[in-house]
Amino acid sequence: MIVKGVYLNGENDLGDAFEIRRKVFIEEQGVPEELELDEMDAYAIHALIYVEGKAVATGRIIYDGYTYKIGRVAVLKEERGKQYGDFIMRMLIDKAFLHGAEEVILGAQLTAVGFYEKLGFEKYGEVFDDAGIPHIHMKLKRENLCKKCSCGEK
Repeated sequence: MIVKGVYLNGENDLGDAFEIRRKVFIEEQGVPEELELDEMDAYAIHALIYVEGKAVATGRIIYDGYTYKIGRVAVLKEERGKQYGDFIMRMLIDKAFLHGAEEVILGAQLTAVGFYEKLGFEKYGEVFDDAGIPHIHMKLKRENLCKKCSCGEK
């Protein structure tokens, strides 16, 4: 099986990333399309995972001049549990750290907090609502990155 990770920017065709996000966030979770697909896509670095040529996972990272923020991390329902989420996160984290970031932040759905904690992220602040879904802020400092992936674990 061939698994490939690629980086894209706003000048590339983001159709595969948008399709995954449409299925996960809009169809599964009921997020309004106008909130999910936003103007920040043009400025973000996007990561995509392809398995045998099929796009299965995506995420993006945005740098605002001060902070690197990961968002829109999504894995197709039928592809979950295969470590593609871990792969996409490590691609995005690596991109930030290679560009000199000392920490990376994100807003995690409460149901995904454990996933991010396995990578070394820590919660901070209060729970907040984003598109009707409870979230919490999380951050990862470079020195806290869990280098051992959970690949192969059930």
